[in-house]
Amino acid sequence: MLEAVRRRVLRVYERLLERELSGAPAHVAVIQDGNRRYAREEGGEATDGYSAGARTTERMLDWCADLGVEELTLYAFSTENFDRPPEQQEHLFDLIESKLREFADREEVHDREVRIRAIGEVDRLPARVREAVDYAERRTAGYDRFTLNVALAYGGRAELLSAARDVARAVERGDLSADEVDVAAIEERLYRGPARDVDLIIRTGGDERTSNFLPWHANGNEAAVFFCSPYWPEFRRVDFLRAIRTYESRQASWRQSRAERALALVRSLGDVELVEARQVLARFRDALPGEVEELDGEDGQVAD
Repeated sequence: MLEAVRRRVLRVYERLLERELSGAPAHVAVIQDGNRRYAREEGGEATDGYSAGARTTERMLDWCADLGVEELTLYAFSTENFDRPPEQQEHLFDLIESKLREFADREEVHDREVRIRAIGEVDRLPARVREAVDYAERRTAGYDRFTLNVALAYGGRAELLSAARDVARAVERGDLSADEVDVAAIEERLYRGPARDVDLIIRTGGDERTSNFLPWHANGNEAAVFFCSPYWPEFRRVDFLRAIRTYESRQASWRQSRAERALALVRSLGDVELVEARQVLARFRDALPGEVEELDGEDGQVAD
């Protein structure tokens, strides 16, 4: 009886959360932490946790499709995972291989036109996993409605170091001048990465760190970050909705800060033409309407 009531309350809360949301981030990245701890608490082996986490991954794809997310990046295997016991690595490789092939053949994947891509140092993976990557990418290469990135043998610091060394070598050879080193020069030397900058990072399992995950694509884009306590196998749709609410709050705060800076700039204008000030204010009128009105004259111009 108590469990039935709890489920009903959860469903109501989930509906309320969904009504509060005005949209969804275009690109969500997930650090799927807590699989092994979940298994230990359930009295099973670490491999049982990875299998349970894979089921959550399948549900996550459905949630993204329902809510309008356009790109999902999953941290499936980091470069640090190579330090784990061989039997755990082998189980993960088996799971990744089977899931890549399974996803590539799923009817829903083709109905929703999901493109599957692997990012990271894929050449470090066993041949069977590389073959599964190639199979999934070939099967879905023609799609562009939704992108699923699977981060395999991925490490953000290694990626940035590799790009920096490549730039240094190009400068040393004379192929690139120091003045030409810009964002584009770095980006073209990164691993093949996500199609979009990351809007929201989710980490399950209770730890509050991003663990070397997509530093160029996320932190540089001021991505929102949502840390939550459920282990990845326990992650629910309601948790995902709460993460999106955090993203929307972060975006609102960011717009507010920009609007406040714009208003401060306008207030400091002295001999700048008023028409230019009006153009600045117009961009942020919806963010801080009350304060903007205080700076408007009766004829719609900025009061000096």
